[in-house]
Amino acid sequence: MEIGFIGLGKMGFPMARRLIEAGHQLTVFDTRKEATDKLVALGAQAASSPKDIADRCETVLASLPSLQASLDVATGAGGVVEGKRVKRFVDLSTVGSQMATKIQGLLAKRNIVQIDSPVSGGVGGAEKGTLAVMVSGPRADCETVKPALDVIGKVFFIGEKPGSAQTMKLANNFLSATAMVATSEAVVMGVKAGLDPAVMIDVINAGSGLNTASRDKFPRSVLPRSFDFGFATGLMVKDVRLALEEMKSLGLSMEVAEAVGRLWEVIIRDEGAESDFTAAIKPIEKAAGVVVGGGRGGHAAK
Repeated sequence: MEIGFIGLGKMGFPMARRLIEAGHQLTVFDTRKEATDKLVALGAQAASSPKDIADRCETVLASLPSLQASLDVATGAGGVVEGKRVKRFVDLSTVGSQMATKIQGLLAKRNIVQIDSPVSGGVGGAEKGTLAVMVSGPRADCETVKPALDVIGKVFFIGEKPGSAQTMKLANNFLSATAMVATSEAVVMGVKAGLDPAVMIDVINAGSGLNTASRDKFPRSVLPRSFDFGFATGLMVKDVRLALEEMKSLGLSMEVAEAVGRLWEVIIRDEGAESDFTAAIKPIEKAAGVVVGGGRGGHAAK
């Protein structure tokens, strides 16, 4: 397929690279020239703007960091909406169902189909092509783009209703955010009581407490204290806030979600938006007066 790809960041770059490796003809754009140049070296063509891509490709994919970026790229001046050739816009970003529906309505005025396609699985999943790819939009258009999406992960058709894949993504990321802070609190409790955190993680992973944080994040990024899993605190907080907004718009009272949301607000305040989201344990450690990891043990904070 001839595909346009906008947004070559930590997630977008490996997804775009896999599409080139699979034999698709890619035209790419990013505000950072160095990212574009790397893909041109692999066989992509460079575009000068989102509109330029939409003038040249029927299918345009985008992987962007914020709601405003998705709105601007899709519908702003020099955006996809002004393209002469584009037929469908596939948004791989997490923007929530309300923004997705807004973009869908604005693109529909120009007969451009919006396909929501948020992904889960992190940078590692993007590099390996093992992402969970959640898709919503007109089924025929979703089938048209499926061969490209199959390259980046396992595709799940959520429904035709605009924004439904976004709701699915927010439910998933709320669980991921909860696992991170809940596991942090559990391990900090153990270290405060004198347990070895590495042994704790081994036991949790062999038992009923197993979750994505204990299985992946703690062994790789928390216990070694590298805090380099590859997903920013600011992005996780964005997703948690969107999930809470969605729950409230549906008239739901979510006790756990609200507690998780409060904790992530403390984390972004203390650690900053650019920190890795595995640094979520740090404010919890600080409050308890302990440090988890650093070798196989844990110890009282100096």
